[in-house]
Amino acid sequence: MHGYGPTPQQQTTSRPSPGTLTTVRVILVTVTVLSCGLLGWVAMLRLAFVTRRPRDWVLLAVVIALNAALFGFIMDTPDNPEDMSDAAALFMMVWIVALLAGVITYYLYVEIRHYSALGSPAPYTAPGRPAPLPYQQHQQHQQHQRGQQGQHPPHQQQSPQPNPYTVQTPPPTPAPAPQRLDQVRAELDELSDYLRKEGEGR
Repeated sequence: MHGYGPTPQQQTTSRPSPGTLTTVRVILVTVTVLSCGLLGWVAMLRLAFVTRRPRDWVLLAVVIALNAALFGFIMDTPDNPEDMSDAAALFMMVWIVALLAGVITYYLYVEIRHYSALGSPAPYTAPGRPAPLPYQQHQQHQQHQRGQQGQHPPHQQQSPQPNPYTVQTPPPTPAPAPQRLDQVRAELDELSDYLRKEGEGR
């Protein structure tokens, strides 16, 4: 348990750039192939340092033992290849091919998987303050958005402005009432009666 004060941060494994990883892999594979598997322990040593798993350290010891045995077998073979039996030549060839394929395949597979599992580094947090969980980050994001929405003034609906280019039509004139027509007709009848009487009086 830690006392008061900032808690010590865990050491995180830094991930090299993809170009650096590719270059290192190409070099180690080339060295293993050119040495006919005798230097395959170099790739396994690199892998054990990267993963730091007990299984990889054990496999490193196995590869070193196989390389030492292969080197001893090659040294015991006659200098003249014609003096070597076909069984011995076939056995040595199978040993070399199996060692090459096993070391290269295992090294590339485990190292690529190891660096892929690392992913991106964790976000920085202040000392002594744990990093927020994804659910807490989601809740804080929603509260922040709600606060911003409450600060905006409500949208006021504006009244439509009249268009100055529209032509206003004059209001229609009201039709004369029927009573007005009757009155004019009566006056005309009276006028015609008066004119007729005047004509008869002469």
